[in-house]
Amino acid sequence: MDAAENQFMMFKDAGLLQELVEESTSAKSIFNACDCEPISNYCEINGDVAVQGNSSTISMVSLRTGIPAGEISWTVKPYVRKENAAAMDLVKSWAVTSMEFLHCDLIQTVPAILFSLGGFSGNHFHDFSDLVIPLYITSRQFNGEVQFVVTDNRHWWISKFRGILAKLSRYNIVDIDQERKTHCYPSMIVGLKYHHELGIDQSMSQLSMKDFRQFLRRTYSLKRAKAIEIGDDARKMPRLLIITRRKSRSFTNIDKITRVASSLGYNVVTMEPNISTSLGSVAETVNSCDVLMGTHGAGLTNMVFLPDNAIVIQIVPLGSIDELAKQDFEQPAMDMELRYLEYKIKAKESSLISKYKADHLIIKDPLSVHKQGWDPVRSVYLDKQNVKLDVKRFRPTLLKALQLLHQ
Repeated sequence: MDAAENQFMMFKDAGLLQELVEESTSAKSIFNACDCEPISNYCEINGDVAVQGNSSTISMVSLRTGIPAGEISWTVKPYVRKENAAAMDLVKSWAVTSMEFLHCDLIQTVPAILFSLGGFSGNHFHDFSDLVIPLYITSRQFNGEVQFVVTDNRHWWISKFRGILAKLSRYNIVDIDQERKTHCYPSMIVGLKYHHELGIDQSMSQLSMKDFRQFLRRTYSLKRAKAIEIGDDARKMPRLLIITRRKSRSFTNIDKITRVASSLGYNVVTMEPNISTSLGSVAETVNSCDVLMGTHGAGLTNMVFLPDNAIVIQIVPLGSIDELAKQDFEQPAMDMELRYLEYKIKAKESSLISKYKADHLIIKDPLSVHKQGWDPVRSVYLDKQNVKLDVKRFRPTLLKALQLLHQ
């Protein structure tokens, strides 16, 4: 018996090689699974599989697939947003191939999920929307009995989300790009299931955002499940968390906003989450609050840690980004059983008014900028705009939030 046959028999004797089925049925089941996700690159391989990091290759037994040994049957970049070229440029491509025998250096007894930490990772919104929530949807079915295999690894990302990762898998994370040995698994999922921005579609899953938020509370030992109910007790002071920003879309009159909110009866807290702030610390601070407000941006993602019935106030900057604001934060907030308020600034509240005249198209007709594409919109309205809230005009929004907390 030669070395290849010996490794094949070892894999078989380990009880991992599943019984062969009809070639056409097996191939059909694999390729249907690979093509079923409209937004993410996703494939379920329901049979023995070998993963080689140095060649970025995922191999199956050719007899199961009906595909000749050595042929590449599918190429995948295991990240969501498969239609977004900018994201996909930052994701390694993997080839799914067939082999006559599987050559295994390490044989695992649990399934694996292979996914990329490339793409838009590092942006807090995309960390949750593209990775954490899809990973929760994809892995929860295994109840921890699954190994995560990551490509395009970012060590800081693993460190940031270590608490969540440890609750979803009981096994060490494999940095497959650095592995010289071939890892074999009884089955594998390549890529992650994705439903929509910062959310879970219950028509596509038995899970919900309520389940996910409860999972986060258990993971970080968060104390509050529900926001304050003021009722008739005027002594109760709701906590208002203002998410501040430094580079763009920052509040230039934060002190004035704080004074007005305090005068209305809020206990005001400000926070600027950054890379040095632990996620556990952020989660505790957010969970201690009843109202979270901030300009449109990644900081609002932290609403996932709010208690139920808390209130999110999104400050929408100039730029006709209403649909983006709705998609990224309004709809997700409601799916999370949070209450949502929105405040759209006027031109006089934007720092852009100091750069352009009132009759400039950037001020009076933002949609004309949209016609030029996403890059100009992002550059002008997201990257180069700050906000000076008209506190008199904003005051009714704060009062509305108080009214909701009385209900």
